[in-house]
Amino acid sequence: MSGLHEECGIIGIYSPDKAPLAETVYYGLYALQHRGQEGCGIAVCEEGVISAHRDIGLVGEVFTPSVLSSLPQGNMAVGHVRYSTTGGNERRNCQPIVVNHMKGRMALAHNGNLSNAAELRRELELSGAIFHTTSDTETIAYMITRQRLITSSIEEAVMRVMDIIEGAYSLAVMSPTKLIAVRDPFGFRPLCFGTLPDGSYIIASESCALTAVGATFVRDLEPGEMLVFSKEGVTSLRTHCNEKPRRTCIFEYIYFARPDSVIDGISVHQARLRAGRILAKRCPADADIVIGVPDSGLDAALGFSQGSGIPYGIGLIKNKYIARTFISPTQSSRTDKVRIKLSAVESEVRGKRVVLVDDSIVRGTTGGRIVSLLREAGAKEIHFRVSAPPFLHPCYYGTDIDSEDCLVACRHTPEEIAKMMGADSLGYLPITELGELNLHSGCCKACFSGKYPTPVPKEVHKDKYEMKIQE
Repeated sequence: MSGLHEECGIIGIYSPDKAPLAETVYYGLYALQHRGQEGCGIAVCEEGVISAHRDIGLVGEVFTPSVLSSLPQGNMAVGHVRYSTTGGNERRNCQPIVVNHMKGRMALAHNGNLSNAAELRRELELSGAIFHTTSDTETIAYMITRQRLITSSIEEAVMRVMDIIEGAYSLAVMSPTKLIAVRDPFGFRPLCFGTLPDGSYIIASESCALTAVGATFVRDLEPGEMLVFSKEGVTSLRTHCNEKPRRTCIFEYIYFARPDSVIDGISVHQARLRAGRILAKRCPADADIVIGVPDSGLDAALGFSQGSGIPYGIGLIKNKYIARTFISPTQSSRTDKVRIKLSAVESEVRGKRVVLVDDSIVRGTTGGRIVSLLREAGAKEIHFRVSAPPFLHPCYYGTDIDSEDCLVACRHTPEEIAKMMGADSLGYLPITELGELNLHSGCCKACFSGKYPTPVPKEVHKDKYEMKIQE
């Protein structure tokens, strides 16, 4: 993956009895670590009292045995892994956010990005609200607590907020007595739920987290659906369903999700295989071996091999003990990490014509470094193939691409990009072929087409609240 930044991941558990839920959330977050590696947190509700721990770092770094054991047993818990799409990488921006208000306490975990966050935050500030973070998640928390003061239940408050906020959001909301799961009306981000052997309910961004903790998958939430878990069981509220066309982010299938996850009934692994097979037909190459960029390019590379008849091989090895390249705060350190993160298998590529498959090209710098690694290992030719169309437009729904300035495909032709990266050729999956991936009919493809489901926000830079000038 050449520079596209990750999503966030959320998980929540409602148990009929008090239990050590933090440990289960911990293992679920491990399964969702690919969705965010900057920070993480867990909040546990014990008889209405919410205790939480959150910090910068990977799940295993933040939750040492002593920290994990310090969290109490409870009957509800929520967790979060973060990549910062709005707000900088600071401890104060880690989630879940925990707030106290007149009607109790609340913990909130959010995956996505609000397209009208700046306008809503300004309205709140003008009314006297004081913000402690620079994340749009705090804006959601403020709005829910304000609505809670004038509504009869937490679910009614959240429902009213759904009428106001725009963009991508999957939420886990924990009150003193209820756990609420919400998916936005477009269904931009995935969210599913299942059951544990002890009768507990569990929600998660991806089904792989349910599998990791031994839960049984029940189903995905529908776009616009709210699930309320309480001592009465589970209640589905569908007042916001079918009010918007489905627009699940297509990059969930191309890159974000783990291959073993199933989103809205579609296997991520199978979608990537199909993309690779289509790519082989539309952008063929005369080569000796097909290799993928670990990890997200491997499935598409296997599909390319199946579609072309060119043998599939392991030409790149990934160091599993280093975070993804995009975690680096500067481009120079990002580039330096490529060599630490990846190494070429010389015996597989020396003297061969190589098809190198990745899921996207954003800046082109990481791709260039990978091409260099293969050249140094003796590859005779390198034909770069991308299992997605060119990334031409910013994303306002949860990926850290908020400007065309960093998109190399906006300024250069495929031939020029290939030359810049040192590849012999470059081919993308044509946008006209996305329908052949056999996804559901409503995917958001705005990053390829420029056709956005919601109004484009006026303020789009990630650190807009850090950079705000006092008037």
